[in-house]
Order: sequence, then structure tokens, then C-alpha cells
Amino acid sequence: MSGFRIVIPARLGSTRLPRKVLRTLAGKPLVQWTWEAACQVAGPESVVIATDDVEVLAACTAFGATVRMTDPAHQSGTDRVNEIATAAGWDDAQIVVNLQGDEPLMPVAMIVEAAKLLADDASADIATLCHPLHALEDWLNPNFVKVVRAANGHALYFSRAPIPWKREGTSLTSPLPAGLAFRHIGLYAYRVGALRRFSALPTSPLENYEALEQLRALEAGLRIAVGVSDVPPPRGVDTEADLAAVAAVLESRA
Repeated sequence: MSGFRIVIPARLGSTRLPRKVLRTLAGKPLVQWTWEAACQVAGPESVVIATDDVEVLAACTAFGATVRMTDPAHQSGTDRVNEIATAAGWDDAQIVVNLQGDEPLMPVAMIVEAAKLLADDASADIATLCHPLHALEDWLNPNFVKVVRAANGHALYFSRAPIPWKREGTSLTSPLPAGLAFRHIGLYAYRVGALRRFSALPTSPLENYEALEQLRALEAGLRIAVGVSDVPPPRGVDTEADLAAVAAVLESRA
């Protein structure tokens, strides 16, 4: 797979874990680990870090990354990706992968898988991934976003609630619905034209209710292809506990 681009949004002012993209893990800033993972991917035409702060700009420049300043008023990483694409003049058909700066353990194969899924599905505007759920506690966990897919693999709905829910006979102790319970993996590939359309939309009612940005795309009629990955989603960094756990993994690889 070739011909796609990777943009890594890296905002300094994280709410749950302030300054997390510059926190040190195994001797390097968190965002550097993510950038190095992206640089291992075969095929991208470019890897760009999109930030909102001069301190992140300086740090990324120091370790050799291509980094660009973006509007600090942006509400999401998707908006930063769109600003990079617009400033660079990328064509509407160009595929760009949004790799969040706090995902240093994201497997190279998943990044390529998301880009290829979109390249192979001409009817889709966006592509993302999911992984089968097997543990009841994960299905019930609102921090694990669930997705239900149509027969063609496109997303029907995303929710923090356990979906699909059987009308009769389902309880909080029931077995998971076999072959129907999937955890969403927060990695996206966009066609730039769809990215521009998405970023121009106001936030939507379902998006606001569930606090899930991808629901804005569904409400607007954008088609999201969802591939099923055999690899479980890696641990991202949102809390101090995540930081310690991910640091341990990175140190073990050194």
C-alpha cells in the first residue's frame, strides 16, 4: 500500500493528562515514539506532526520530525489534520491517516490496514477498524466504544453503550452477542474531500450526546468502512496509569 499520508495531531493541553505528548517515556517524549512508529510504515508519502504549541514544535523539530503549527482553537485532532491537508493543497482523492499523538504502540500493520481499507472501497469516505469483544466487562465499559456494522462492512452506529442489545433476554450478566460485539479502534483514514466536508460540519446531536466525533459523520451521511482487525487495539495514553504501562512496554522493547 502506497500513496497515502500520515498526520499526527499533538495537542499540548490535554485535559485528563496535561502536557502528555511531551511526557518522557523510556527517555523520549511520547509524541516522538508515535512519530517513530509512523515512520516505520512502508508507503506513506509524508508523516507530519500537527501541533498547537511552540514547545511541541521545538521538541519535534529537535528529534527531526516534520511539524507544523495549527490553530489552537481547533476542537479536535481531525480539525488539525484538515488544516494540514488544506494548507498543503492535497487533492480531494488523497488518503490521509489520522494517527493520534498519544498512540505510541499503534502497530504498523493497523495503520496500513486502515489506509488500504479506504483505498479498496470506492464507496467509503472514511475507514477505521474494530476488534471482536470477548469479555463482558469490556462490552459494558463506556470507555470502550462499540460499533455495529452493516453487511457491507460500513458502520451503522457507534456507542459507549453495549450494542447490539437483544430486546428480550439480555441483562448485564448475559453472554456477549456472538460475532456481533466489536470494540472500535480509534484510527481513521480519510479521503481529503470527505475530511474537508466533515470539518466544516457543526457538531451534531448524537455526537454531543455520546461524546463521539464519528457520529457527526454518520449523521451527515458520510460512509465509514469498518475493518475487523485480528490484532487487539493497543493501549493509548490518557492517564498516569496508562503512561506507566506504556512506558514499561517501550522499555521492554529497548
